[in-house]
Amino acid sequence: MSSVHTVGVVGAGVMGRGVTIALRQAGFPVILIDRDSEILDGVRRAIAHDVRLYALLAPESAITAAEVVDGTVFSTDLADLKGVDLVVENVTERFAVKEPIYRRLGELLAPGTPIGVNTSAIPITRLGGLTGRPEDVVGTHFMNPVPLKPTVEVIRGRRTSEEALARMREFIAALGKKSVVVNDSPGFVTNRVMMLTVNEAVFLLHEGVGTAADIDRLFVECFGHTMGPLETADLIGLDTVLLSIEVLHDEFKDSKYRPCPLLTSMVDAGLHGRKSGQGFFDYGSGAGGPGRAG
Repeated sequence: MSSVHTVGVVGAGVMGRGVTIALRQAGFPVILIDRDSEILDGVRRAIAHDVRLYALLAPESAITAAEVVDGTVFSTDLADLKGVDLVVENVTERFAVKEPIYRRLGELLAPGTPIGVNTSAIPITRLGGLTGRPEDVVGTHFMNPVPLKPTVEVIRGRRTSEEALARMREFIAALGKKSVVVNDSPGFVTNRVMMLTVNEAVFLLHEGVGTAADIDRLFVECFGHTMGPLETADLIGLDTVLLSIEVLHDEFKDSKYRPCPLLTSMVDAGLHGRKSGQGFFDYGSGAGGPGRAG
C-alpha cells in the first residue's frame, strides 16, 4: 500500500497530462499546476482526446475524462502544493525554467516529501541542489505516452536518500508500473542512447540516405522496434528532442551530440511532431498515426 495519497504535478504539457491521467487511473487525487489558466483550460480539452485514445489502445485501464477532471485540481499557484505527499515535475527541458520551481518547492513542501524529476536529460543532482533538500529529490523519467508504458527509469542523484528512493519506487508500483534504478548522468541510460539514435537518424534523412518512412521501417522490421526513431521523435516532440540533445552536447562537450541542422530548422518552423500535427510525418489533426513523410 502506497504511503502517498495526493500528488502534485507541475507542468501540464504532453508529459504532465499523461502523468495526471496515469495517476487518476490509479485513484490518486491530483493537483495540476501550470503557469496560466488558458493553458489549463486547453488541458481539460486535451485530456478528453487523450483518454479516448488510451481507451482504444488499452481498454482494460480505461477511465473517463470526467473522472480525470473531477479528481484533479487545476491551479496556477505552486503554493497549492503545500501538504501534498509527492510531486512530479514535468516542465520544459530548460534549466532556467526549472530553477525557480525547484527553489520554491524546497520552501513549500514538508521535509521528507519526495520530489520526482521527470526530465529528459538534465542531471538530477543539479536540480536537487536548488531545493536545499537534495535528499528528497529523485529522477522519475516516465516515458510517453505515460499511461501505456509499463516501466519508469528512476535516477538516484548524488545525495538522494534511500528513503526517498524507496518511497518513489513504492509510488510507481502503486501506479501499476515497474521501475529500474540507475545512477545520475546527463540523459541517464534511456535518453543518452535514444537521443543520439534519433539525432543520427535525422542526419540520415538530412543527407538523403533514406526517406523518413524507409529509415523507420528498417528499425521496425529488422530490429523489432514498435516504431522507428523518427516517429519516436515525433511522439516525444521535436522541440523536446532538440532541447535534450542540446543538454547532452553542453554537458559532455562531445561533438557526437551536435544537433542535426534539419532538426533545428524543423523546430524553428514549428514542426514539432504529433502535438503540432506535423513533424517527420504528417498527422493531420494530430490524432492519428503517421501519414506521408514530412
